[in-house]
Amino acid sequence: MGSTAAIPEGDDWAFEVKWDGYRTIVHVDRGAVRLQSTAGHDVTDRWPEFAGLADALNASSAILDAELVVFGDDGRPRFELVQQSGAGSAREAVLQCFDVLQVDGTDVIDLPYEARRRLLDQLVEPGPNWTVPAFRVGGGQELVEATAAEGLEGVIAKRLDSVYRPGTRSKVWRKIKNRTLVELTIGGFTDGAGNRSSTFGALLVGRADADGALRFAGGVGTGFDQRTLAGLRSQLDPLVTDHSPFDPPVPLGIARTATWVEPLLRATVSIAEFTNDGLVRHASFVDLVR
Repeated sequence: MGSTAAIPEGDDWAFEVKWDGYRTIVHVDRGAVRLQSTAGHDVTDRWPEFAGLADALNASSAILDAELVVFGDDGRPRFELVQQSGAGSAREAVLQCFDVLQVDGTDVIDLPYEARRRLLDQLVEPGPNWTVPAFRVGGGQELVEATAAEGLEGVIAKRLDSVYRPGTRSKVWRKIKNRTLVELTIGGFTDGAGNRSSTFGALLVGRADADGALRFAGGVGTGFDQRTLAGLRSQLDPLVTDHSPFDPPVPLGIARTATWVEPLLRATVSIAEFTNDGLVRHASFVDLVR
């Protein structure tokens, strides 16, 4: 699946909400449910709330593709809540079942997307911890704008005639991610490796809280070309200090390879969101604030 900023046009494209969670392959066979991570690990025992999915299936067996999500108090899926969820957690997860690979032993991956989605709607009866999310044909721009307004991660665009090709990137499935531009203060950087050994690995950034303390907001390690890396390093070197500007202190694992700088430079950064812990997700450097 490729990433793109362009939104495909025309009625030969379908659009779905991109859910922010764990991609999960769901195997249902004669009353048993098995969950498999994208790395191939069996994670069934971690989420017992999905055991009843077998009874909601209008077939003896099936293999589904889904996103495992956990919703916050604001009704939005939160990735960090998925990381905290599992057996014994106060928050139960929900499977957003968005594709079907096999039904009663018959592979259906060569069916076009639209046919697989009709089959999926007939196959899975919605339950308290699983559902088949809606999709729309055309109108991608409107859905992207709606997801951005709701603070959702973005949209997936899929051609109606596309087949399912596991483990491959394809131009007929496209991710359109919502991004937010924020201004953050640079308080340090980490050691670089390889072609970054003479510059840095990531900028360490923060946000000032109500008391004026610079709260650590994570690292920004993408969005740089070699010229930008060298230029930033030349501006950071005169600001190097022995003391971290962040309060509370940065986690030790990051601090070990950190070089601190006086917090005098600010950067514009593109992010997916801030986590509940105030850290940036999918951060990419845009420019210094002039």
